[in-house]
Amino acid sequence: MKKTRANWAQEPWSDDEYLECAMVVPETSDCATFTFRSPTGAWFDYQPGQFITLDLPVPGGNVQRTYTISSSPSRPLSISVTVKAQFDSLGTRWMLDHLRPGMKIKAYGPSGIFSSHKHPAKKYLFISAGSGITPMMSMTTWEWDSGNMPDIVFVHAAKSPSEIIFRRRLEQFADRVPGLKLRFTVEESDKFTAWYGYEGRLSQIMLGLMAPDYLEREVFCCGPEPFMQAVRDMLISLGYDMDHYHQESFGAPVKSEAEAPVLDDVELSDEVKAQINFASSNLVVDCHETDTVLAVAKRSGLNIPSGCTFGLCGTCKIKKISGDVHMVHNGGISDDDIEAGYILACCSNPMGKIAVEV
Repeated sequence: MKKTRANWAQEPWSDDEYLECAMVVPETSDCATFTFRSPTGAWFDYQPGQFITLDLPVPGGNVQRTYTISSSPSRPLSISVTVKAQFDSLGTRWMLDHLRPGMKIKAYGPSGIFSSHKHPAKKYLFISAGSGITPMMSMTTWEWDSGNMPDIVFVHAAKSPSEIIFRRRLEQFADRVPGLKLRFTVEESDKFTAWYGYEGRLSQIMLGLMAPDYLEREVFCCGPEPFMQAVRDMLISLGYDMDHYHQESFGAPVKSEAEAPVLDDVELSDEVKAQINFASSNLVVDCHETDTVLAVAKRSGLNIPSGCTFGLCGTCKIKKISGDVHMVHNGGISDDDIEAGYILACCSNPMGKIAVEV
C-alpha cells in the first residue's frame, strides 16, 4: 500500500524509503546534528542507542557511513544523527559541507545491540568521550521522556568545555531532575571562560568521586578504542562486575550479539606466577602477577620512593628494562614517559618475567 501522510501513524519508516533532511543544527566546531523525516510522514521505530547507515553521494562514488542515532524513539516523527568530522573524514565532511534541508538520501537500519532497553536497570552509569556521547544522549532523552525519575550518572570526557556536545541540553535536563548527575572532564579549559568541572584524564580516583556507587550501576561506554580500554581497565581493577558493562565503538558499531567482539582484557590472578629482576640491586624475586612492583620491592628490603601508592603523584616512577607490566594509573605518568619505558611501581603488575632499574 502506498504511504500517505494520512496514515503515517499506523506505519513505521522502513529503509526501502529515502530520508529527507529536515534540519541542520551546529553543535560544536566541525560537529552538527542532522534531523531527517520520512517524505510520506512515516514514524521511526528503534531502540535508544542504536545506529543507522547512511548512503552518502560523495565525489567519486557513494560511500556508506554508520552513525549512532542521537535522537530518541520517544520522539518518533523524526530521526537525528550528530556527526563530527575527523582529520580523515570523507562521508562526514561531505555531510557538513553539502547536506542541506530538502535533500534526500538512502539509509539502512536502524540496528544495533547497544541500548539500555536490552539491559534495563534501576541505576545507570554512562561513560563517553567525544562523539561517543550520541548514544548516551539518545538513552538519556528516552529516560527523561519516560516520565520516571532517572538515576543516571553521566560521565563525559572532551577536549575543552566548548567541545562538549549537547552540553546545554543536558544541563537543562539536569536542572530539572535530581536523578541526572552530569560529570564532565576536559583536557583543557577555554580561554577567558571559567571552568568548574573536572580537568584531566579520566581516572579511577575521578570515577570514584563522580559515581561513588559505580559498583551498583549498569555501565554503558562509548568512545575511541583507547578510551574504552582505559575505562575497562579501571573498572576491572576496582572490582566491578564486567557482566554489567556494555560498550559501543563509534568506529565499528555491532549489529548483533554474534558480531560482538570478545573483550580480551587483563584480569590479574594470584595463581599466576611472575618474576621481577631488580637489575641495579642484583636481586631476582619470584612473585605473583597480582603483586605490584612497589610491594615486591618493599618486602625485599629495597627502597623505591613513593607517595600516594595509587598512581597519582608519580613519585615511584622507575625505568623498565624488559618484559611487560599491566599498569592502571591515575595520571601520575605521561604518555611520553610510558613510551620511553617508564612505569609507576605502585600500580604496575608484572606479567611474567620483567627487569627494572632498581
